[in-house]
Amino acid sequence: MSESMSGEDRRTPDRVARIQADWRRERPDLDVGPQGVIGRLHRLAGRLTEELVLVYGRHGLGEGEFDVLCALRRAGEPYERAPGELAAHTMVTTGAMTKRIDRLERAGLVTRRRSSDDQRGRIVALTRPGRELIDRAFTDHIRNERRLLDLLTPAEAETLEELLTTWLGRLEPPTES
Repeated sequence: MSESMSGEDRRTPDRVARIQADWRRERPDLDVGPQGVIGRLHRLAGRLTEELVLVYGRHGLGEGEFDVLCALRRAGEPYERAPGELAAHTMVTTGAMTKRIDRLERAGLVTRRRSSDDQRGRIVALTRPGRELIDRAFTDHIRNERRLLDLLTPAEAETLEELLTTWLGRLEPPTES
């Protein structure tokens, strides 16, 4: 993005800038500056999600199903995890995970079996069609993410990643991989 383009972006008030102006008029006693960052991040997250779910949908997947299949694929051979592990890797409740697994199992993309270590436990595994689907869907997903990130210059993308990593690291406790 050229310097004049980014300067032009700042001169043209976006929705967040208009909301801030309204609040500054109505509540001049408050610093509404944080809305500039938080509001834009919130709007950006929504727009990015819209763009991402289009790709998942082309593969017959919702966002949740895509996440589960990715978590299984990332596990490496034999591409399986316990449901509780999947819930932790996708940051959803075990109840929500059960519904996702049910849908994926009905579609023939995963199987469930008893754990050999703990007969009360279950293991969820990718089927061959599940692995083939997530490999195609993830390839398209990464292309889509590249397309979206290419709206920034490489330097802008690098700076943004550093800033977001720092900020997220201060908000979230460290997690185990």
